[in-house]
Amino acid sequence: MRGQILKSYCKINLFLSVGRKLKRYKLHNIQSLIFFINLYDQIQIKKINSSKDNIKFFGKFSNYVNKKNNSITKSLSLLRTRGFINEKDKFKITVKKNVPVFSGFGGGSSNAAVLVKFFTKKRKISKKTMDYFSKILGSDFRLFFYPPQLFQRNLFKITKFKKKYNFYFILVYPFLRSSTKNIYGQFRDYKTIKNRNNYQVNSKLKMIQNMKFEENSLEKIVVLKYPVIKKILNELKLIKNCQFSRITGSGSACFGLFLTQRSADLGLSKIKKKFPKFWCVVGKTI
Repeated sequence: MRGQILKSYCKINLFLSVGRKLKRYKLHNIQSLIFFINLYDQIQIKKINSSKDNIKFFGKFSNYVNKKNNSITKSLSLLRTRGFINEKDKFKITVKKNVPVFSGFGGGSSNAAVLVKFFTKKRKISKKTMDYFSKILGSDFRLFFYPPQLFQRNLFKITKFKKKYNFYFILVYPFLRSSTKNIYGQFRDYKTIKNRNNYQVNSKLKMIQNMKFEENSLEKIVVLKYPVIKKILNELKLIKNCQFSRITGSGSACFGLFLTQRSADLGLSKIKKKFPKFWCVVGKTI
């Protein structure tokens, strides 16, 4: 098998409402508007003649990855347990980490999904297997099997958009490792997850107006833990033509949303001056 290089895109939660844990699944019920953006890790997969897998990470954010216990090792173990990979077959998997880790971009979940899709392309994954994988790999895992613009009505019901929207983002990562498990562990201000359909709209401006009334339920906890995030969010808000600013997922990455590339590019230079030691880039929806 020739080595194949796959793109593992990351996501942004434009808002995130967190409900109580569903006892059966031991995961919080959530509602979120999720867009994938043009920032991705690169994964190369090659079958090798060896007694064990060879998994390597490199790139800007590779030092933050647990080399022995990560989404790649977990995915391979699950794929073998469920018979998608022969126990005797071993692989060299190289991951270039361009996406910040512990950031809320879902990079690890995306890596896992790319790997699982690669090894299961000839066999359909059952709902039972998908639920099992999600339990081990995290609730974000299943998102990466859908098109890149989604409304997650609840933990399991996901709606695809009929129309594609183009948005631009200033992304700021302050090199703070925000643990999803720890942030959710502190969260108690549960929201009621209602069945609604107010994001199937034909107008970009109408969608923006709807989003401005939303929030990320976890933001208050993240800001209390990392006060600099409040400063980042405030600075993003002050940039001309920024529609709103929030954290994505459980942080620590922040974003400001813009309607044009030019507005985002102009704002980026200001943010870089304010936070010269942080990772700051412009991203766009795919």
